[in-house]
Amino acid sequence: MKRRQFITVLGGAAAAWSFAAKAQGKPPVIGYLHFATPDYQPGAASFLQGLADKGSVEDRDFSVVYRWAEGHYDRLPSMASELVALKVDLIAAFGPPPAKAARLATSRIPIVFEVGNDAVEAGLVNSLSRPGGNATGLNILYTQITGKRLELLCQLLPRAKNIVLLINPKSPTAEPSIRDAQAGARSRGVQLSTLNASNDDEIEMAFSDFGKMRGDGLIVAADPFFDTRRKQLPAAAARHKVPTIYFEPEFSTVGGLISYGTRLSSVYRHMGIYAARILKGERPADLPVEQPTKFELAINLKTAGAMGIETPPELLSTADEVIE
Repeated sequence: MKRRQFITVLGGAAAAWSFAAKAQGKPPVIGYLHFATPDYQPGAASFLQGLADKGSVEDRDFSVVYRWAEGHYDRLPSMASELVALKVDLIAAFGPPPAKAARLATSRIPIVFEVGNDAVEAGLVNSLSRPGGNATGLNILYTQITGKRLELLCQLLPRAKNIVLLINPKSPTAEPSIRDAQAGARSRGVQLSTLNASNDDEIEMAFSDFGKMRGDGLIVAADPFFDTRRKQLPAAAARHKVPTIYFEPEFSTVGGLISYGTRLSSVYRHMGIYAARILKGERPADLPVEQPTKFELAINLKTAGAMGIETPPELLSTADEVIE
């Protein structure tokens, strides 16, 4: 697996952060707030590896309390409040909904997040270079590169005229994904339509409706709920023969036609590194939000062949991973 590269946006000097747990001689406690289930991959191991990279070992230097929303965003606010009530020393929030829930639950406990939407626009930080509050982390630009995914899909389907964007209307990533896709559609001279899905039945219905819309290709918008459906989405696309692009390379590994994004295992490791730095005394307010400098393009040639799609050589030559 390739290690993602991240660029730090204007670093700042860090100051000490006090922890009640340290004062009492107890290892600090990390609250692990996740949108998915315990079997989600990448698992907590990548996050814990980041902590280990900075010399922090679980059970010796810290402990972890896990809260899993199992894809139900409405559970996150109460889970975040539970972690605050437990007086954890840091909250690791995975995805935009958990990050928002954690930020609303506390302005005191440090938060390390990863979000695919704009962290400033979402109200998580004052700026990328100087977060200014109790939260920092990684802004992985998943929504901001929706237009790039549209461009790649059009390269794969040069005769495409109507591109469809699948969004979760209940997600904070929906509106920025639509906005970026619209800009991409204008630059490519194609029509953009949207389909909504926020549960399993609606996903199946969306792929059925795709044909009625005379769509040429589908973009799955970056969203935590869709991320928990990595097998269902490519399977539905295969059944309905819908050329689809996804937001993580892992989708192509399980049969998705094409994907473009950064691997979350690396993102989680970087979150662990930030968590370790904060637990050792640095302040979230002084740690700049990091952004990726490289995204991974993956193409599944077996899926392309099953759909009768001939992959352009120029697209293959730029792919980071070609699955045959």
